[in-house]
Amino acid sequence: MSKTVLITGATSGIGEATARAFAAEGFAVIITGRRAERLQQLKAELKEQYGAEVCVASFDVRDEAMCNAAIEALPERFADIDILVNNAGLAAGLEHLNEGSTADWNAMIDTNVKGLLYISRAVANRMIASGKRGHIVNLGSTAGTQVYENGNVYCATKHAVHALSQGMRIDFLRHGIRVTEIRPGMVETEFSVVRFHGDKNRADGVYKGLKPLTGDDIAEAIVWATTQPDHVHINEIVLTPTAQADSFYSVRE
Repeated sequence: MSKTVLITGATSGIGEATARAFAAEGFAVIITGRRAERLQQLKAELKEQYGAEVCVASFDVRDEAMCNAAIEALPERFADIDILVNNAGLAAGLEHLNEGSTADWNAMIDTNVKGLLYISRAVANRMIASGKRGHIVNLGSTAGTQVYENGNVYCATKHAVHALSQGMRIDFLRHGIRVTEIRPGMVETEFSVVRFHGDKNRADGVYKGLKPLTGDDIAEAIVWATTQPDHVHINEIVLTPTAQADSFYSVRE
């Protein structure tokens, strides 16, 4: 029986690309997110293109009760999760702290930190109970170690992901559960459109003059990290476009 991977935030971008990449490798895939129609469409595509076994679980990671209920309700075939990809996350707003929106702050903290914790707890407990060696992948960011102007709360949430990844690695060591943090720089997905509340022109300006990473680039790294031999643990991977050195320096045409 093929291994099973659960991917949060699979309705677009990195999450969708990751679902496709694992399906192409023969994994059974649990795709989750808030947009049920997109998940059903993706399920149909994965089944048609790769003959993949796919389970859809539509819920909001910000809701602890929904997270727990969704995991408990998984069909028996998908109940034993080998890999969890904590991809659900967002940036909202790009202002100085005194001008920031508390609604944006809450959305980022509730999704990027609390949502990651809720689903990780539920899935890790299943991994531990089954006695299987699992693998948890957390989507961090170069912003998880470098704070840039106007990034304040978003950077704080990704610093939290960086710390939580290290903490999980320690706590789950005795259970044989590997924890990998993937830390991308500029990736062109819906990320900037969401950050600027639908302002496509402003979002496009983020990547103007350089070639950003794609969701497929990140998905390839995730699959590689999670398909290493059992004795190999990829602690973290930092990826940036060739034109980007870090959170502060990039070169544009």
